[in-house]
Amino acid sequence: MNIDQGAFGQVATILAKQFDSLYYVDIESDNFIEFFHSQMLDEMNLPKQGTDFFAFLSEQARRVVHPDDMEYVLQMINKESLLEKLSENNSSLVVCRFILGGRIEHICHISIMCEDGKHILGCIKNVEPEFMEREEQEALLTSVERLARLDELTGVKNKNAFTEYVNEIEEKLGSGDTDMEFGVVMCDINDLKLINDTRGHYFGDESIQRACRMICDVYENSSVYRVGGDEFAVILSGEDYERRKSLLNKLKKESEENERMRSGPVLACGMAVFDPDIDKSFYEVYERADAKMYLNKSELKTGNLTERVKKPLGNVSIPDERKRKLDSLFGALYTVAGDGYVFLTDLKYDFSRWSLSLINDFGLPSEYMYHVEKIWEYIIHPDDVGRYLEVVDSVLQGNAVLYSISYRARRADGSYITLKPRGFVLNDSNGEPEYFGGIIIPQ
Repeated sequence: MNIDQGAFGQVATILAKQFDSLYYVDIESDNFIEFFHSQMLDEMNLPKQGTDFFAFLSEQARRVVHPDDMEYVLQMINKESLLEKLSENNSSLVVCRFILGGRIEHICHISIMCEDGKHILGCIKNVEPEFMEREEQEALLTSVERLARLDELTGVKNKNAFTEYVNEIEEKLGSGDTDMEFGVVMCDINDLKLINDTRGHYFGDESIQRACRMICDVYENSSVYRVGGDEFAVILSGEDYERRKSLLNKLKKESEENERMRSGPVLACGMAVFDPDIDKSFYEVYERADAKMYLNKSELKTGNLTERVKKPLGNVSIPDERKRKLDSLFGALYTVAGDGYVFLTDLKYDFSRWSLSLINDFGLPSEYMYHVEKIWEYIIHPDDVGRYLEVVDSVLQGNAVLYSISYRARRADGSYITLKPRGFVLNDSNGEPEYFGGIIIPQ
C-alpha cells in the first residue's frame, strides 16, 4: 500500500514518537501499514503491513484486551461503528485495559479520519502512568463523608454540601431569626459547551478549575460551592459580606480582562443580599442572584471577544473552506502532539491558529490571527528577535529548510521563558510551501 503523502501523513510522521504504535489504514481496501511500535507491544508480534485491517484489529483485541473491556472495545473498533463515529467527529477515542506479560496496562487508542476521507490514522499510547497517578490522588480522599461533600474536579464543596448549608439557613429563618446577614453570588462560565465541543473535555475541565481558583481567590473568607457543571455559588459572610460590592467588581474586572486578553476563563456573575423585609427563604435570595448572573451573561455576550479575528492588512480574507481545512489539520496536529504549545499557519493567506495554552500563557489576542509573525515578534526578547525574523523570512519566502533556534519570550505575567520551536513545512501538490506549523517546547 502506498502511504498518502498528504498533510495528515506528514504531521503524523513528524510527531509519531510520542506514541507506542502508529498505523495508517486504507478504508476502501482495508490494507494497512504500521509506521512503528514500541518495545511494550513487541510480544504482540505486530506485522509491518497487512490486509483486512478490521478483522486483524478484532483478532488482536481478543488476544490482549481485558475480558471486562472486551465487549466495549469490539463494538468501538467495528468498522461500521468506527466510520460512523469518524464521520461525526473526525476522531474516536477508546481507553481500555491490555493484559501484556501478565500485567495490566491502560491503553488509549485514537483514530483520526484523514482529510481525504479515505484513510485513517491510528495511534496507540500507554496511559498507565496517568491512571496510577490518579489512583494515588484518589487514595488521599479516604473519607467517604468528605467525598460526599467535596467536588472531585475542583476540591471545593459540592452541591450536597450546598444543600446541607442551605437547609441550616432555612431552619434559622423558619425559627424567626431575621437578624442574619448573608449574600449569595452566582457565577457561570461563558462558552463552556463551545470549549468542550471544540477543544474536548480536558480543556473544559481545566477552564472549570481555573474559574474556581478565580472565585476562591476573591472570596477568601466565604464558602464556595460548585452547584452545577459550570456554575458556582458563594454564600457571603463576615468580611466578604462587608466588602461584597468591591469583591464583586474585582471578580467582574478580572473576568473582563480575561476576555479582552484571552488569558483565562470568562465568568458571568450576579449577587443578591438577604433582606428580612422581603425574603422569606434562602431561595428568594438565590433566585435574584441567579437572575442578575444571567443578565451579566447577556451583557458579556454583547461585547464578546471570543469570536473576533484580526483582519488581514490589505490582503484577501481567508475563505471559509480554507479556514475549515486549517481547523481540520490543526485538530489532527494537536491530537498527535498532545497537550502543549501547538501552532499552524496557512502560508497562502498568512492566517494562523494557535493553541489555547499559547494564547493564555502569553496573553495573545486570539487563537486565530493574521500576520501572527508580527504579533509574536513583540513577545520575543529584543535580543533574540533577529534570529526569529531570519526563520520567518525564510519560511515566507518559500524555503522548506528550517533552522534550529531557541529564543526567549515574554509571558502574560511579564516574565521570560526560553522556547525551542520544532517546526515543519507542508507543501501543496505543486511542491510549494502551503502550511507552516509545529510545536513550541519550553526549555
